[in-house]
Amino acid sequence: MDKKNKICIGILGGGQLARMSAIQAYELGLDIAIIEKEFNSPAGQLTKFEYTGWMDDENVIAEFCNKADVVTLENEFIESEKLRHIEEHYHKKVIPSSKTIGLIQDKFIQKTTLKNNNIPVPKFIEVTSKSSYEEIKEVLGERFLLKSRVMGYDGYGNASVSNENEFREAYGRLSKRSDKLMAEAFVDFDKELAVMIVRTSKEIDAYPVVETIQENHICKIIIAPAEVDESIIQKVKRMAIDCVKAVEGYGLFGIELFLTKKNKILINEMAPRPHNSGHYTIEGCITPQFENHIRAVLDLPLGSTKMIKKYAVMINLLGKKTEDDKMKIYNECLKHKDVHLHIYGKASSRLGRKMGHITIVGNDLNKILSKAKSIEEKINL
Repeated sequence: MDKKNKICIGILGGGQLARMSAIQAYELGLDIAIIEKEFNSPAGQLTKFEYTGWMDDENVIAEFCNKADVVTLENEFIESEKLRHIEEHYHKKVIPSSKTIGLIQDKFIQKTTLKNNNIPVPKFIEVTSKSSYEEIKEVLGERFLLKSRVMGYDGYGNASVSNENEFREAYGRLSKRSDKLMAEAFVDFDKELAVMIVRTSKEIDAYPVVETIQENHICKIIIAPAEVDESIIQKVKRMAIDCVKAVEGYGLFGIELFLTKKNKILINEMAPRPHNSGHYTIEGCITPQFENHIRAVLDLPLGSTKMIKKYAVMINLLGKKTEDDKMKIYNECLKHKDVHLHIYGKASSRLGRKMGHITIVGNDLNKILSKAKSIEEKINL
């Protein structure tokens, strides 16, 4: 790295995760370069080093890599071969590496890797054009999930199947997104849990285990820490760390898990980046996930992952059918002295799109959860 200039971290993607990572980087006196398909992305609004284009535009990649000292990403949907091109042709360190991303971005490969490392996952099988409902039912049972192996998030690319007609409809719809599909056993869970793991060459640490509550397959509420037995907490952390090691991962990772009604823990999926389930850490923990993301990318000493108060509640502000004036939203939220409001700066809203979030920390979970829900219900973004 050129010691005469600021260190510059290049982020592939310019959404809210890149934006919040950039804010933490600036607090450490670092520069940020962003590459995104459209100009003035949420993260691009914060930097003069915004490159508009994508991974198939070699001129844009060359400019971006010329500025960046090290490269990271805000989603796992960039083909690992393109990341390898950055590593080998431009001699840039990518965190997480192209090898790690190659083991994660295809969910069938991800699950196979975890299973081969003796990490519990739901039963799953590959699905092709020759697969039939009856054949899959014999392995997974009458009810199962049909999933896109790549490009699936926030419920996109998933379909619940319980009969032949549903299978045919789901296969036809999902195969238009990608011809790579898999089927996974339906899990009768008690709670959905998540944990952030951060790793450098010298350290590995886990944030508190949280409960995630979904709305239409999109994460809506985070309760930190999850109200489960300490033995479950410790087992979740061990399993999550094992997941990161299984993919030879360095950087920041979000691990989602199921706690079944029989008290069994299964890995749902993992994401090699900051994660929605970790947004509460901005106000709720000594070191936010985004700061530890930046630290890990530069292989710096990690900050404490401990919580500041006993509880934190984070609620996503999802796009609704109507949209309020921004000043109305600010006044509705900020009149409450203990509410932390984050608006992501997205150009447009749509139903279910993550437009921002609110967080409240405190020592009375019922009180802060009830208050956060009441505020969110009054906001239209």
